[in-house]
Amino acid sequence: MSVVHVPEFRLGKVLATSFTATLTERCGEPVERIPVPSRLVDWLAVYGLVVDSCTESQLVHARELRESIHAAATAVAKQEPLPAPAVQVINDCSAHGQASPILTPEGGWRWRLGSASVEDALSVIAADAVSIIAGERPGKMALCASPTCRAAFFDASRGHTRRWCEMNTCGNREKKERFLANKRKKSNPAG
Repeated sequence: MSVVHVPEFRLGKVLATSFTATLTERCGEPVERIPVPSRLVDWLAVYGLVVDSCTESQLVHARELRESIHAAATAVAKQEPLPAPAVQVINDCSAHGQASPILTPEGGWRWRLGSASVEDALSVIAADAVSIIAGERPGKMALCASPTCRAAFFDASRGHTRRWCEMNTCGNREKKERFLANKRKKSNPAG
């Protein structure tokens, strides 16, 4: 019996861009992190969006939302017009869910899904995308500096100067490559 390797999730602080990170290395060899419906259920649960189940068609719909968010966020980062088909998918997903924010006893908040369905969870992700793409939160959309990644991410750093979608993945990989290139250059000064 062979064991299938399932890539780890890349988890960030911003729901919508963390969702787009379920497909990584978009400009290299893409890594699908939600290859089957059960992995989408797992990813949603990590963010407190617990759903009962997920069908193959719901997974296809989720990926359509993911790619629409990525397209719209990339357009904003490049200061280009938003692609109309992406806007339509995001708006449709946002409008079709029955989720609502609720206060927790600790004074925080979380989402309550109307029916514990994938559609309700996707509406929460779409609503988050609307808020960051529309500029409703302090920060800006940016693109990862990694030539194989180029993920759109929400930069909420103080000076909005982040270069990497995640420092512990793309940033460290790029730093390591620069270090090794400098090491090779020093060991072979003629070349």
